[in-house]
Amino acid sequence: MSTAPSSRPVPSRLLRHARVATGALFFTNGALFSNLLPRYPAIKSGLDLTNTEFGLVVIAFPVGAIISGLAAAAAIRRCGAANVAVAGTVLTAAGLVAVGWAPALWLIVAALFVAGSADSITDVGQNSHGIAVQRGYGRSIINSFHAVWSAGAVTGGLMGTAAAANEVPLGVHLTVSGVLWVLVALVARRFTLPAGMSVGPPLVEEHHATAGGAVPAWLRRPPVFLAALVLIAMSGTMVEDAGSTWSAVFLTQELDAGPALAGLGFVAMVGAQLVGRVLGDPMTDRLGQRAVARFGAVLILVGMGLVVVGPSAVVVIVGFALAGFGSATLVPAAMNAADDMPGMRAGSALTIVSWLMRVAFVVSPPLVGAIGDALGLRAGLAVVPVLAVGTLLLAGVLRGRER
Repeated sequence: MSTAPSSRPVPSRLLRHARVATGALFFTNGALFSNLLPRYPAIKSGLDLTNTEFGLVVIAFPVGAIISGLAAAAAIRRCGAANVAVAGTVLTAAGLVAVGWAPALWLIVAALFVAGSADSITDVGQNSHGIAVQRGYGRSIINSFHAVWSAGAVTGGLMGTAAAANEVPLGVHLTVSGVLWVLVALVARRFTLPAGMSVGPPLVEEHHATAGGAVPAWLRRPPVFLAALVLIAMSGTMVEDAGSTWSAVFLTQELDAGPALAGLGFVAMVGAQLVGRVLGDPMTDRLGQRAVARFGAVLILVGMGLVVVGPSAVVVIVGFALAGFGSATLVPAAMNAADDMPGMRAGSALTIVSWLMRVAFVVSPPLVGAIGDALGLRAGLAVVPVLAVGTLLLAGVLRGRER
């Protein structure tokens, strides 16, 4: 965001308040949509949808995000990052409340589209504001915000699971959730940085030259380098989508799990992802991005293998947890490497990776659903870890261990 330079240093108290407020926005963003996920089995059965039809319905959210995501930059320049994040939160909540009360399938699709459109703008706004706060601190704190997002997702998943287990009507549940998290966002806005405030220069990670010599020559070609980063990011988002879209449906449909147990697949996935993100910075400092990414890819393969062949709900839930932990650092690592990519204008590679990464959220649900209808949902979920194999092969584009 373009801002005028500040005439004096930002008070440390203001920065601390802004950091907590930004964390609250990330937490709210994670909690809002996650409240809906444990209710997916009820929506699917209530509308008598096949796996393919259900997969096509839920992609309305990421399709809206892809179509509207590019509008965020102009909105931030005009209104300020924090204002955009809060406004997007309000619109996301409104869309999800509409899902809860929608009397027809097409209205559910439209409401999911609106919610996804607003969510993508919220995502850019809160990350932009988080980077501004990070500049004031003079050190990396952005990963902590993503960890807080995961904590919000766990909270939302538990709320949705409790509502499903107690048979709370969907409209009532999502209305209460929407009002609660909108209030949190509005309160947080009072403590964010004022629009237009400059808090310092961007942080620059001087690791590209160190990593460059270790990258194989064939991977250094810009198109290959960029494609590898997109694949690594998508291998993480495929796991997230499997946990959010299919875990509750899979546990209910294939293993006859009740509502209370079915919601725990997503909670386990995102909870383990939270732990992985908390540990991500020290693990990367000690081992390097490359080794951590490869270790994560192995965990995805093992975890999703347990999901596909697991004989019980407990084994499947453990599998989702392992896959969630493995996926925790893949997207941040890909974005970090994109931001330092040689031969590209500043921000260009990062924008491309962020944009194409969302394709996984659009392709994955109908693909898994179609295979699930033809061969069973276990076979459908078997496609999720395929990209993890690519991560094992292409992780050489990431930064190695510092010597």
